[in-house]
Amino acid sequence: MGNKKVQLDVVKQYRKQDGFTLIEIMVVVAIIAILGAAVVPLIMDRPNEARVVRAKTDIGNYSAALGLYRLDNFNYPSTEQGLESLVERPSGDPEPANWKSGGYVQKLNKDPWGRDYLYISEDGRFEIISLGNDGVEGGEDFDADISSLDAS
Repeated sequence: MGNKKVQLDVVKQYRKQDGFTLIEIMVVVAIIAILGAAVVPLIMDRPNEARVVRAKTDIGNYSAALGLYRLDNFNYPSTEQGLESLVERPSGDPEPANWKSGGYVQKLNKDPWGRDYLYISEDGRFEIISLGNDGVEGGEDFDADISSLDAS
């Protein structure tokens, strides 16, 4: 008999627990909608800024990989060998002395505007360039070129 009383007490405790009412759920949804309406426009109005940041990040990653390439092979790939040298062993001059099996990056990305990054190597230095939003040299604001030689 005592065991049944314990079971009934447990059942009563479960019945006493209330869930959320429809009103409470609607209030939470309304609060989320208000917050979303305030935050989303701030994020969505900045796609060009996000593209510039991504291009700078890609260029920084490729620059770091080229530094490792140079440590292994004693020079940077030539302009003709290009950034592809970071993914696949290049042929031609200068021949890589100790090219890392598996490459220095997994794959080459296009710039945020869908174009290949430009790579120029001469006199023991290199430059990686994205031509920006307009795809032509020069420009201002989001049309400006983004280069590995830029300080920022």
